[in-house]
Amino acid sequence: MKKITGKKVWIIKNNYQRTLTIASELEALCIEAGFVFDEAHPDIVISVGGDGTMLAALHYYETQLDTVRFIGLHTGHLGFYTDFQEHELEKLIEAIKHETPEEAFRYPLLKVKIQFTDGEVKTHLALNESIIKRASKTLVADVEISDFLFEKFRGDGLAVSTPTGSTAYNKSIGGAVMHPRVKAFQVTEVASLNNLVYRTLGAPMIIAAKDTVTFVLENANDYLLTVDQLEFYYDKIASVTYSLDSGEIAFVNGGHTGFWHRVKNSFIGEVE
Repeated sequence: MKKITGKKVWIIKNNYQRTLTIASELEALCIEAGFVFDEAHPDIVISVGGDGTMLAALHYYETQLDTVRFIGLHTGHLGFYTDFQEHELEKLIEAIKHETPEEAFRYPLLKVKIQFTDGEVKTHLALNESIIKRASKTLVADVEISDFLFEKFRGDGLAVSTPTGSTAYNKSIGGAVMHPRVKAFQVTEVASLNNLVYRTLGAPMIIAAKDTVTFVLENANDYLLTVDQLEFYYDKIASVTYSLDSGEIAFVNGGHTGFWHRVKNSFIGEVE
């Protein structure tokens, strides 16, 4: 009879055949290790796939982030949220066996608070970023930093990213790369209008954790708001407020690859 370790796990995976095959092997190893499968209230969520699968796992368990820890197995090359590759299944199992909540790596999450013109409020959490755009017209927004009117933005959109998300869409539009241990978030413009009439800062802004950023919007019915890989089409948004006051996501500390190693491997490669 297999020894039960008491650790409750659940596996989140994408639907690619290669991933499904690897996940099946991983399930067998989890059973052999004595782990208990518990989808409702796991201690550890194992993401099998890529960074997108990890983001999906976060949003599936975002109401349990104070108790759940995450660990990632990448079925391609090493990702920013996945420490193990497909040939390291046994190593991943050992990491889960020996991990403790106290040793987990914890990274900040972005709180996205949407205020509608009728008084309704909705809240989302983002691990990577949130972007606000309009479907067919120029986005016009007053940008407030902790209730201080900083600028009036006109352009394609505005992106707000966490330190861990700074290497994703944020980087592709000219944002800075931030280490995940930095307690701050970042606002980056998407194709802003800058001429003799309209002026914006035209550079990424690093916002301290104590501050909030609010985009006060025009009354329109064609707003697109993204939260990581999720898309929401809203109308009659009065404002969107961003902050870092929504807790953290915890990753199992086992075989952890350093942040700057990940950046180098993903964007630079070998240096001669």
